[in-house]
Amino acid sequence: MSPTHPTDPTTRGVLAMVSTADRSPAPVSTALPPDLLAHFVVRTARATEMIEWYRTVMGAVVVHEDEQIAFLTWDEESHRLALVKIPPPTRFVFPLARFKRKVYGVDHLAFTYHSLERLLLNYERLAGLGIEPVWSINHGPTTSLYYEDPDGTRLEFQTENFPTPEETAAFFSSPEFAQNPIGVTFDPSYLLERLRAGAPLESLTRRDAGVRPGTRPRVNRRAITFRTL
Repeated sequence: MSPTHPTDPTTRGVLAMVSTADRSPAPVSTALPPDLLAHFVVRTARATEMIEWYRTVMGAVVVHEDEQIAFLTWDEESHRLALVKIPPPTRFVFPLARFKRKVYGVDHLAFTYHSLERLLLNYERLAGLGIEPVWSINHGPTTSLYYEDPDGTRLEFQTENFPTPEETAAFFSSPEFAQNPIGVTFDPSYLLERLRAGAPLESLTRRDAGVRPGTRPRVNRRAITFRTL
């Protein structure tokens, strides 16, 4: 039998295994953050409504459902959302539960669109189905639309306004951001009109880009109301 050549794939695999086994990882002194956000889990007394909402908004599909839990996904991940089912009458025991996030706990989850066009086309699609954002605001670093699911969980759909992380970081350090860290409210329908009319992309990411002529936007802290809080 002829000896196995070092470049043989099988040999390379064995060598890699030996090399890995021989390597003893050294302790680290800096944080090792996770590589990805895999999923989130919600306890809900409105499982049917929640499943339908995420089907409509995210294009979610149910990969498993039984009497206790439902798993949903909308991309290559096995599941992005798990709904733990609790008895429907529970909603009457905690009637103000959906408002908790306004004063305490997790405020929202943010999802990024890679283009303003996709963000606005999805807005148009949802608006046609009667699902409107509770807050439309250009924060400066992002153009953002906030939605709430049937339980009041808030989702931010955003697109980055700067082409690089370095430019975004520079904006955070700018006098403009210091004077207005919240942003400027806008009309997504008007911003979509401008996009379809061929306005340059760089002009559509400005904070005032979606302010319809003749209207007065809410700026900075004035943009925060009980509805948008």
